[in-house]
Amino acid sequence: MTINQISIFVENKYGKLCEILALLAKENIHIIAATVADTSEYGILRLIVNESDKAYKLLKANNVSVNLTDVLAISTDRTAGSFARTLSLFTHSGLSIEYMYCFSLKDKSILILRTNNRETAREVIRRNDLDYITENDLVSFAG
Repeated sequence: MTINQISIFVENKYGKLCEILALLAKENIHIIAATVADTSEYGILRLIVNESDKAYKLLKANNVSVNLTDVLAISTDRTAGSFARTLSLFTHSGLSIEYMYCFSLKDKSILILRTNNRETAREVIRRNDLDYITENDLVSFAG
């Protein structure tokens, strides 16, 4: 029910982001989704990739500060308000959303999120029969 996300701490210095992305490209690791949150000194680059274990090992071997974390991936329809309706299910269950981002693949909209309680979040998904996405699903959708 969860997928692996690569979280990379990137110094806010010219060219650092490009260096990291070039490492992944050189090893033919495909980025499916990405988001960056920044502060004045560093940023957090969060990636969903086609080979998360390979990417993690590659980045570690190149002295990049990286973590592998589990996040939820939920498929929604592409209508206005679908993300709001989905998130409201978690909110009404007392869950806080730590962060989220979204993207589209073919005819699906995908919501990536991390909550303050993974087990309760899984129960919300089961109870509401939400369409969660596995890592294999994402890789096959991304082609």
